[in-house]
Amino acid sequence: MCKKAIYPGSFDPFTNGHLDIVKKASALFDCVYIVLGVNAKKKRTYPCEQMKAAIEQTLIDMKISNCVVCVCDGLVAEFAKENGAGYMIRGLRNNMDYNYEENIAEINKLINPDLEYVYFRAENVAFSSSMVKELVGYGKDASAFVPKAVHTLICSGGH
Repeated sequence: MCKKAIYPGSFDPFTNGHLDIVKKASALFDCVYIVLGVNAKKKRTYPCEQMKAAIEQTLIDMKISNCVVCVCDGLVAEFAKENGAGYMIRGLRNNMDYNYEENIAEINKLINPDLEYVYFRAENVAFSSSMVKELVGYGKDASAFVPKAVHTLICSGGH
């Protein structure tokens, strides 16, 4: 039986921290869906399809072949059920992340009771997508915090 997991997020932008979680998850699961969640109430900094392409290029560059990048504009718990994924991957930087994730997990378990959560400890706890966007906004180099393909995208302004 194929063990499938989903790793959802806005990935706006996808960082080296996200990549670290993908590497860990891809070592444990047969297939990992990296799911770019689309929230109609939030404006993205970088277009979803362009970020999807940058993540796909990153997977090629890293020689990670058991991950699929998808865009989802619905509920991720339903996406998991529809795609036969029994596990939800989440990265944790601190106890605040844990508390936030546990609240969402409770809701997702109501939607998809078979969905199990797997938490990975984030290695680079000091940076986030928000920090990367702030650095770029001030004209600073963020290349140390994002994969090469993502850096190319964010340097182009994402357009």
